[in-house]
Amino acid sequence: MSAPNASQPSMVTGHAQYAKGYVEETIGNVTGSKEWQESGKKDTAEGISEMKAANQARSGEPAASGIGGKIEEVAGKVAGCEGMEKEGLERQEKAS
Repeated sequence: MSAPNASQPSMVTGHAQYAKGYVEETIGNVTGSKEWQESGKKDTAEGISEMKAANQARSGEPAASGIGGKIEEVAGKVAGCEGMEKEGLERQEKAS
């Protein structure tokens, strides 16, 4: 299995960036640190942009992938993204 192209937008990467920003901003709010708040807002916005780009770059239906589908399903559950979770399940069903 080859590594994903770093220049390709990724839904998983976007969710991770969004979650990172959310945590940073929360730390900033709790501690009163403007730097952490701003960093969190920036990372959250970057994550949203990445997810939007990944959604636009989609070409039809998700490809079959048992392991990749499971990872996407779990990541969707963790991130609270029903669309990502559903797509992971679709990938797994196609692979079986």
